[in-house]
Amino acid sequence: MEPQVQYTRTKDGVNIAYSKVGEGPPLVIMPMMPMLSMQMTWELPEFSGSDAIIGRGRTRIRYDSRGFGLSDREPQEFTLDTLGIDLEAVTDRIGLDRFDLMGVFNAGPAAIAYAARNPDRVDRLILYTTFASGASLASKPTFGAFLAMREVDWESYVSVMSRQLSSDSRAASMLHDSASPANYQAFIEALPGMDASGYLADVSSETLVVAAREVTMAMILDDARTLAAGIAGARFVVVDTIGAGFPAVADFLGVDSDLPTPHPGADVRSGTAIILFADIVDSTVLTEKLGDDAFREKARELDTALRNIIRENGGTPIEGKLLGDGVLATFSSASQAIAAALACGKAGEDGGLPLHLGLHAGDVIREDNNVFGGAVNVAARISGLSAAGEVLVSDTVRSLARTSAGVSFEDRGEQELKGVGEAVRVWAVSPS
Repeated sequence: MEPQVQYTRTKDGVNIAYSKVGEGPPLVIMPMMPMLSMQMTWELPEFSGSDAIIGRGRTRIRYDSRGFGLSDREPQEFTLDTLGIDLEAVTDRIGLDRFDLMGVFNAGPAAIAYAARNPDRVDRLILYTTFASGASLASKPTFGAFLAMREVDWESYVSVMSRQLSSDSRAASMLHDSASPANYQAFIEALPGMDASGYLADVSSETLVVAAREVTMAMILDDARTLAAGIAGARFVVVDTIGAGFPAVADFLGVDSDLPTPHPGADVRSGTAIILFADIVDSTVLTEKLGDDAFREKARELDTALRNIIRENGGTPIEGKLLGDGVLATFSSASQAIAAALACGKAGEDGGLPLHLGLHAGDVIREDNNVFGGAVNVAARISGLSAAGEVLVSDTVRSLARTSAGVSFEDRGEQELKGVGEAVRVWAVSPS
């Protein structure tokens, strides 16, 4: 069911549509103008899935900026000031004294400016695949190519942009309905003037900056580095894909970062599986040591090798998980899962990218080629406990495999796992 839409009126007379869902500390998510409306975040699985990660235990407030979505659509003026007025109208209407603020892509400059101007209201600031200066973005050749397409053929431009946002066939019509060509043009023309670079030093909120390597506008990675360096104490996280950074946001906000739940209406099936979770040890340190390009190439090569190992041992790699955000796989046999984990550990050492490796068994929910559920979270938590190249398994996996896997197990005792109610007994695996 879609969240209830309500309206508030800004001090300069613009009606702003907003929604409020969930319970807990407030997180205000500024709109990614002009590409994403509230409706799209509810209905497209790529974005509803992000709410499943960052939204646990939070009240999420979204709204449509002036000129877009369900807000007033008359021609509008777009500046850091007017976008701040929209945000303030929503938070005042709800009665928020303090809140966490998230700015994604081109909402970044307005989020930075508001946080700098209102340190008494913004507790934590999340800047996600964004930049401080609209002029920097507008100067890039890729940006110019997209604008040229828009000027030649608006419908084709909408179609291309929708495919960048989502694989859902509804995305094009929803994007088309969320913005008129005139308001889109007005925002694009105003973007170079949206420069929050001068506000960076004034941001006192605890800040997380997330940059994704694979973004249509790939230059955002460099801009994000500049942004993070300009905010005192800001945390900087680099991930491969846009969705891979949401667990980091959840950890930053102090909420459970379980893997996402299935989107409403999905065709799901349940069953028991042995779950393998592998992740690179100290990927941030390795990235700094090797450089972005070298690390990315090595990670891709290792990702391919691990998936081959998983298949050779009778497992199914989950295509939606990429190395750097963890490789996830399921098996029907505990002994095959352990054999695969040991081989993956050796491949990581040989490739110069040692791995954390964890195994657990339990019921999972399957949707297409993805899996969800508490058992997946337990496997990921166990993986996080392992030393470089070490394979740790739950007591459940040990019980299933102790007579058939041809390995020995060393008792590591009961471990408290984040987000798991009961302690889990963990064992380290050694080849016989």
